[in-house]
Amino acid sequence: MIQIYTGDGKGKTTAAIGLAIRAKGAGKHLLFMQFMKGMQTSEIDILTSLGIEVDREWDGKFIFDKPSKEQLAMAKRQYARAQEALHKNYDLIVLDEIIVAMHFGLLSEDDLLSLMEQAKCELVLTGRGATQKLIDKADLVTEMRKIKHYFDRGVQARKGFEF
Repeated sequence: MIQIYTGDGKGKTTAAIGLAIRAKGAGKHLLFMQFMKGMQTSEIDILTSLGIEVDREWDGKFIFDKPSKEQLAMAKRQYARAQEALHKNYDLIVLDEIIVAMHFGLLSEDDLLSLMEQAKCELVLTGRGATQKLIDKADLVTEMRKIKHYFDRGVQARKGFEF
């Protein structure tokens, strides 16, 4: 099955991590791949401590206008690794923030649709702004919708809750 966690609310990555932990607990072989995230976070700490394979490649810099050539190259290398992973013996592959990578022009919608087409295992894509074509191709789509968020009051990201 192909799952998408999208929307402007908090919880997309958290839902994917929860699924990854559940799969690991059931003895599944999985890969958790994060696009556009480079800083060390509590989520990566727990995933690796559980023996979950994590793949990340990012310079830690935000994209304010257009991605740099280096950022484009990093995303393309990671996309190639995602393609390779689809042909390995994984039960679950999580592609965290890959939809956001598409929106910043690091990958194309066709790139994501191609990954979805090649999937021979449970595949999860996360990120705000899933397109209708991605939604149509998926088997499960959950939209996290922000109703209220403490960030709007100026509360900064907190270790253990947002990173």
